Order: sequence, then C-alpha cells, then structure tokens
Amino acid sequence: MITRLLAAALAAGFAAGLVVAVLQHFTTTPLIIAAEAYEGAAAHHHASVRAPTVEMYGARLILAHAGNDGAEGEEGAWAPADGFERTFYTSTVTVATAVGFAFLLLAALLVSGESIDTRRALAWAAGGFVVTGLAPALGLPPELPGMLAADLIDRQVWWIGTAVATAAGLWLVLRSPGFGLPALGIALLVLPHAIGAPHPAEVEASRVPAELAARFASASLAVHAVLWALTGALVGWFWQRNESPVVAEA
Repeated sequence: MITRLLAAALAAGFAAGLVVAVLQHFTTTPLIIAAEAYEGAAAHHHASVRAPTVEMYGARLILAHAGNDGAEGEEGAWAPADGFERTFYTSTVTVATAVGFAFLLLAALLVSGESIDTRRALAWAAGGFVVTGLAPALGLPPELPGMLAADLIDRQVWWIGTAVATAAGLWLVLRSPGFGLPALGIALLVLPHAIGAPHPAEVEASRVPAELAARFASASLAVHAVLWALTGALVGWFWQRNESPVVAEA
C-alpha cells in the first residue's frame, strides 16, 4: 500500500507540476515581471523603502510579494536571475507543490474509505481548490510585487486558519448526517471571512495598476484550479493503473 501510494502521488504530482509550470511561464510569470517594473520604478523615488520580490508556491500557487523589516539594503536581497534560472526555480517549486497536493489528496481519499478512481479524485481535488485557493482568495487575493499588504505573518496565520476551517467545514457539510454538524460546518466556512483578512492600516495608492492586479489574481486562481484538476485526474488514473496487476492475479 505504501509503495503504491508513493508511486501514484509522485508520478501524478510530477506530471501535473510540469504541465502547470509551462502554463505559468506564459500566464502568471509575465505579469509578475511587469509588476516588478513598477516596483523598481517606485523604489527609485522611495529609497528608504525596500519591497523585495519573493516567489512562493503553496496554497495560493503564487505569493509574489513579501514585506521586509528594512534590516538590509536592496542589494542584499537574493533573487533568481530572469531567464533559465528563474524558470528553473519556479518550475521546481511548482512540481514540489503538485506532489504535495497529490499526497494530501490520496491521504484524504484513503481516510474517507471511498474507492479511488478518476471521478472521485477529481471531486476531492475540487474541494482542495476551494480549501487552498478559492476560500483564502476571498479575503487575500494573490498579490503582485509592489502591492500594499499587511504583515506577512498575519496574512499567513489568516490563510492557514481559513484553509483549516474551510476543510473542516466542507467535511462536516458534505459527510455528516442530520442538521447539527452540517450547520456547524457552514459556520466554519463563514467564520474566517467574518473575522476578516488582515490588510494594511495606512491608505495609500498601490504602485501596481488595478488592471494588472486583477489579471494576476484571476490568472493565478485559474492556474491553481488547473493544478488541482490535473493532480486529481492523474492521481485517480495512476492509482487504478497500479491496481490492475493485483486484479489480474486475483
């Protein structure tokens, strides 16, 4: 069982990650590069403010902005060079994220006790997209470099809390009998948004054009959805494919 789980998750995650890495190269990465131009232009006018660019792939697929405490100058911040180096690091993290999603998906399916096939894996992958993409984006849309944002730790805490509450809420709503537990699930789905996501206190115009930010948010969510859908479909396919020899021997 463990060997089968490892094989299915690694194969599905690697294949899905490679496809999505190519998709990112033509969709979200150009938008990040365009936003960095605005960020760089603003830095020349505000030399005392440093807003480094950090590309991270995780729950929202792309988190392209991070705050800074000003401890070191802009020259001290490492970032991958444009071109092959940037593409390599971005693709590597994307593949690693897809593999992680595949393991989470298989673990959830095994815990649920359901038989694993492509249809069920896709259905659970849709839930994964809601938990790690859609629900957090309602409060914290994917951000570009140069966009105003609250403290990074505050955003991470809210994001993790939202993902956990959404996962638990969906489980209770979809898999609990009666009325009481599904009602609790609905409350959990609403709770993070009732609390509200952290946002910067000061009111200041963003350096990034609103049209560019909107395009990035929608493109990031679309790519995130493709990642989950591909991972789900491939997890179901690889799991069934590894099952065939067992059925033949029986």
